[in-house]
Amino acid sequence: MLFLLFITYDAKRYFQTRKREYLLNILLAVVFFFWALVPFYNKYYGWQERDRTSLTAQCADEYNQTYCSCLEDKIFKEYDFESYKVLSLNKDDELTEFLDESAKECRGEESWF
Repeated sequence: MLFLLFITYDAKRYFQTRKREYLLNILLAVVFFFWALVPFYNKYYGWQERDRTSLTAQCADEYNQTYCSCLEDKIFKEYDFESYKVLSLNKDDELTEFLDESAKECRGEESWF
């Protein structure tokens, strides 16, 4: 929504003044939009429904639903399925640290920020 506001304003100013700097602003806004949102979209929507349900089932056996949904949202937004599977099989330290921090946040414990 904010990107559309910037683009609309710059388009209006370009048609009023015909200065090239407004075209550059429009181009930069579009590029930044794709740079920021495409990786997020690919990670979050790269998970198949069966992969999500299997991860949910594993968590639901041990914890309550609220905690599990919070933790899974963080996992789905941070990792795509392939990289998560590789990191979890290799017991990666970065993944373990991320899961520990996410678990603390989901339980409502103090975080570092």
